[in-house]
Amino acid sequence: MSIDWLPALILLEDAQGDWNTYLERIHHRFSADFIASKPSWPGKRVGVKRHPESDGKSATFWHLISDGDVEADRLPNMRRCERVGWPRPMMDEYDGKAPGATACRIVWWKESRKNEDRYLLAPDDFSYIVVVADRGGYVLPWTAFWIEHEHQRRKRERAYRAFWGT
Repeated sequence: MSIDWLPALILLEDAQGDWNTYLERIHHRFSADFIASKPSWPGKRVGVKRHPESDGKSATFWHLISDGDVEADRLPNMRRCERVGWPRPMMDEYDGKAPGATACRIVWWKESRKNEDRYLLAPDDFSYIVVVADRGGYVLPWTAFWIEHEHQRRKRERAYRAFWGT
């Protein structure tokens, strides 16, 4: 399994290095993937966390492209920005079935956090994680991030294996 099936990265250079043009380009991709249409998710509706909005863009968008512990102080992360087109196809790929049960191109596991289940979706090299929060009748794409260091990838793989008992 590889990540070749995921969309091409959207690079700042493609916007001639202009941040505002780039921001609008990646927001357009996000809007096409999560506002104009929705990913599929077995048995649940997919929503988007709209508030707090910043510059007319939803909280979900900002969580997909930025990082930081304090909401108001989050900063764009270029690895996240470049991959803003990846969460949708990864969510569409999720089928809720155990590993090996289908030809699914992602691996997944669940973790509980703040009294809610969160699904973690990843390619089998654990290089990128999409976090989806289960809110009962619907799910929210919560955040997504590139995992740069091998030890962090191994940590995610251990969590996956612990969840599935492998």
